Amino acid sequence: MAENCQVKFTEFKSDQSVKWCPGCGDHAILNSVQKAMAALGYKKEEVAVISGIGCSSRFPYYMETYGFHTIHGRGSAVASGVKVANPELKVWQITGDGDALAIGGNHFIHTIRRNIDINVILFNNQIYGLTKGQYSPTSKRGFISKTSPFGTVESPFRPGELCIGARGQFFARCIDTDIKHSVVMLEEAARHEGTSIVEVLQNCVIYNDKTHNAITDKKHSTDRTIKLEHGQPMIFGKEKNKGLMLDGLNLKVVTIGEEGITEDDILVHDAHCDDITLHLKLADMEYPEYPVALGVIRSVQAPVYDQCIEEQLEAVQEKSKIKSFTDLIHSGDVWDVE
Repeated sequence: MAENCQVKFTEFKSDQSVKWCPGCGDHAILNSVQKAMAALGYKKEEVAVISGIGCSSRFPYYMETYGFHTIHGRGSAVASGVKVANPELKVWQITGDGDALAIGGNHFIHTIRRNIDINVILFNNQIYGLTKGQYSPTSKRGFISKTSPFGTVESPFRPGELCIGARGQFFARCIDTDIKHSVVMLEEAARHEGTSIVEVLQNCVIYNDKTHNAITDKKHSTDRTIKLEHGQPMIFGKEKNKGLMLDGLNLKVVTIGEEGITEDDILVHDAHCDDITLHLKLADMEYPEYPVALGVIRSVQAPVYDQCIEEQLEAVQEKSKIKSFTDLIHSGDVWDVE
């Protein structure tokens, strides 16, 4: 798709040597981002890539765009400032489950709440990779690591639940190695006005290899994941014979053709619904009880922070007698400075 555009995805590749481990899922995500930007027709000088700290946060070095490798957990704050200061820039924040959801958790949820027009790619490998294998806020309960030698006793964050709970208006999920689908998700995120969160289920081959293998393995992925599309019935499986229905207030996996169930009984995905109830249920689905939801789970329009700031400033300036610093100098006002 991207190769047929006037802009080639190779134009977004910098001259820096990529220093991720061989087999790391970050390589595939980098490729997806570059292809998405080319497909969107971006010019490299209109893009800013902001990151915090972690393996994923080396991303700006590998992009032939503006970039800022900031400090741990502060990527959202810096990205917010960049967008408000220069609304014309297309701002992409690169972060991981540790960088965003632990030390950066407060910045993360308030960026989402404010609905600033930035695109956040959350690499979720359920581990701290750069610091050599400590459990993270998304590690499964019981996970054994250097900082939980007997298994962690904490319940993990679910990024989708956290995003929607923080009044997020756009949440999507994809798998690192499914580049074709990832490109589509990134394009959808870019077109959304407001904060978009794309969770990428990413593999760390060194410290948490195959953490998502139960759903990403090609032999089983179609039976254990569901790719949601707005306006389409929630059907999945190798034979396209499984679907989702409501059973009271809960989702239920059913088989089409059994117990009189037809395709007409299957829920139709509405990503644009203001009500978060079903979106939360879809974002929270976990294997083996449910298929893991991929695709755009929520995409709803709402007031955008940076646009509102611009409109507010214009309104205040319009009413003000002082239009410039020169006007202030000649206004005749005097201040006493103590």
